[in-house]
Amino acid sequence: MFSFRTTPIEDQVDKALMDGTVGVFCTQNCWDPAKGRYLYDIFRERGNLGKIFIPRDSELSPDTNHIEWTAGDLEGLSAIVVEIQDVGARYFNYTRDVMQLLAMRARSFEGPSIYIIDHINPAGRVVEGTIPAIESDIWTPRVAHRHGLTLGELCCLYYDELDAKFPLHVISARCSDVGKNLLPWTIAPASDIPGMFTCEMYSGGGLWNNTNITPAIGTARPYEYIGAPFIKAEDVRFLPAPHGVMMRPCSFTPAAGRYKGERCQGYQIMLQPGVLYHSLLHTLQLMHHFSERYSQFEMYDSLFVKVADPVIAEFLRGRLSFDVIQEHVKIEEQKWIRKAKRYILYEDAPFRIK
Repeated sequence: MFSFRTTPIEDQVDKALMDGTVGVFCTQNCWDPAKGRYLYDIFRERGNLGKIFIPRDSELSPDTNHIEWTAGDLEGLSAIVVEIQDVGARYFNYTRDVMQLLAMRARSFEGPSIYIIDHINPAGRVVEGTIPAIESDIWTPRVAHRHGLTLGELCCLYYDELDAKFPLHVISARCSDVGKNLLPWTIAPASDIPGMFTCEMYSGGGLWNNTNITPAIGTARPYEYIGAPFIKAEDVRFLPAPHGVMMRPCSFTPAAGRYKGERCQGYQIMLQPGVLYHSLLHTLQLMHHFSERYSQFEMYDSLFVKVADPVIAEFLRGRLSFDVIQEHVKIEEQKWIRKAKRYILYEDAPFRIK
């Protein structure tokens, strides 16, 4: 049973929410500025808050966070209310955690109803990349690299693909004051997603985490900067850069993560105002460039699992030209948009960068 609701979660009168024991699955983005409270305070005040599922580390931490639980943690709960801020890319950790929750619930005949409090996608409706063509991470939804959906729409799609029967309810992003008063990146969705440009960079930039070039994790501007100790400054005119994108030579020293305390040389990716940036294609170009220039550059096996596309993998291994990969990505984006439109809950629709 699926429903899409247009009134806030505190106004829902379902028995599971009013009289049952409620679990709250959330990040710091479940803050309500109008009421000055977090989501779980609603149920704490009602006296029926059963459990809070939150990231294992502090809100701003150098570590990559997850929300962890076991099947036993769900026992005795009548409802689980989910509120995180998705960032628009299929490999975002907290979104994968939500998909794992849905999959676990779908395998049980009995269990809590799931309520998703939706948020605007800070990466917008732009689509990049391909649907996984090979087996990827089990909890990663089969969507484009930058999917153009909201979390509620993603859950609707995943629910359908699971052929799930449990009660799933999406609370519209338009019915709360959060969508009116806060831009979706005002509260950082995660430690490595700190600013308004980060989500536009993450769909491609997140792939650097599976190489030995760092996307500046452990600095104030992750995914806008890339580099490594072995990178040497070069004339930026020889670097691949799409229209409207500038590359600035720079250096940085991460305070955490790979190359902690080491000076890295690299580049800042700078977007001109109004540019629609295809982070995935640009990242693939840069990886291809660094692979040809630096024998030290390594692409780990996990990169190819994350990309989950044999054609892209062949390009990264230097066996295909960029025009071939561009055409492949274009066709796959068109396929994804046709599929995604079946799950749209709002007036606007995903689109690709032409």
